[in-house]
Amino acid sequence: MIDKNIFRDFLRYVSLNILGQMAYSCYTLVDTFFVSASLGANGLTALNLAFPVFCLINGIGLMIGMGGGTGYSILKSRGENKEAYSVFTNAVYIVLFFSALFVLSGVFLSSVVTKKLGADNTVFSMTNTYLRVLLLFAPAFLMNNLLHCFVRNDGSPSLSMAAMIIGSMSNIVLDYVFIFLFHMGIFGAILATGLAPVISLAVLVSYFIHRKNGFPFMKFSLDMKGVLRILSIGVSSLVTELTSGIVLLLFNFIILHLAGNTGVAAFSVITVISLVVVAVYTGLSQGIQPLLSLNHGTGNRQNVKVVWKYAMITMLLLSSIIYSTIFFCAPQLVFIFNNERNAVLQEFAVMGLKLYFLVCPFMGFNILTATYFTSTEHPHPAQIISLLRGFIVLLPVAFLLSSLLKMTGVWCAYPLTECIVALTGAVFYILQKKKKAH
Repeated sequence: MIDKNIFRDFLRYVSLNILGQMAYSCYTLVDTFFVSASLGANGLTALNLAFPVFCLINGIGLMIGMGGGTGYSILKSRGENKEAYSVFTNAVYIVLFFSALFVLSGVFLSSVVTKKLGADNTVFSMTNTYLRVLLLFAPAFLMNNLLHCFVRNDGSPSLSMAAMIIGSMSNIVLDYVFIFLFHMGIFGAILATGLAPVISLAVLVSYFIHRKNGFPFMKFSLDMKGVLRILSIGVSSLVTELTSGIVLLLFNFIILHLAGNTGVAAFSVITVISLVVVAVYTGLSQGIQPLLSLNHGTGNRQNVKVVWKYAMITMLLLSSIIYSTIFFCAPQLVFIFNNERNAVLQEFAVMGLKLYFLVCPFMGFNILTATYFTSTEHPHPAQIISLLRGFIVLLPVAFLLSSLLKMTGVWCAYPLTECIVALTGAVFYILQKKKKAH
């Protein structure tokens, strides 16, 4: 039977999560705006070079949060409460492990990583400063992602959204204060970004103080089988987020050889707008995840189908709106971040926006498809889709097109990759439907 409230729940979860994720994406959007205004093209380049590490931190946080949250929701729906509590406990242990790795990297290896990311003498100091502070704040980012996912799966998407928005708004205010009032430069930008998840966590703590949470921390010993299950379910979320970082690393490398630092600065404009676009699809996918997991756990296949249909329709509508806005407003969007009025940067970025964001419907479909498989306990197709997007298809397509078409090839590589993967995802989905029918 179809639950009469499913459309209402869909609207509630999806709208709140899209708003929350868009607010979360403002972390780097605001940094980019203020850094471009105060430090120009070199500041944009430094920000873009360090950003893959932010994607790695955020991706690991989402892997733990989405993997744990999905497992928790399915177990709770089946009445297996003790097992559900152990999922949260194991997830916290994983967060502590990765937190230690990132902090140690920030203390001892930031200069090495900065060189590996391609920073030259012009931008090395700024990139290294941003990277070191980012790594030291990694525990806050990881725990923030974890709690957001569990709070949302525990039936409180509004609190999750509120925490994201408050954290992002604090980032905007602190960016202005640190960069323009205190003249702290790139250090001020990353300090504001690092404090944002701390403030967001302070909001989420209220969920524990009032004892509303359904996922208490239990004194379980570390369960390696449970840890591997969390990582297996959540790995597609990691690779989805890492795809942004891989695109950055790969495209930065290619663009540096084709167009130098100005080309990378132009790509940083595309990157920051892409963050908001990806946030929309991520919010949509995270909004449907609790509904899919809950209905799958209780065996309500009809509700699963309905939620999936709503998600596809919503994705196509959003893709049309997003691409139309970007296509017709490309010069104005680039102008916002082109504080030095660099004509070459403007030309590169405007052309890039119009070609790069042809990716919208394909990327949206791939993100939703990976979430669908993960939420219904079919992690392997989700992992394959994510790996195809982030490594297997993207690498050869990017090098081939950039060698043939130069910068035009760079901008077209990502849309072509996502299109190829979308076809693969559609095949997986059709095969799974046929298998269930039998």
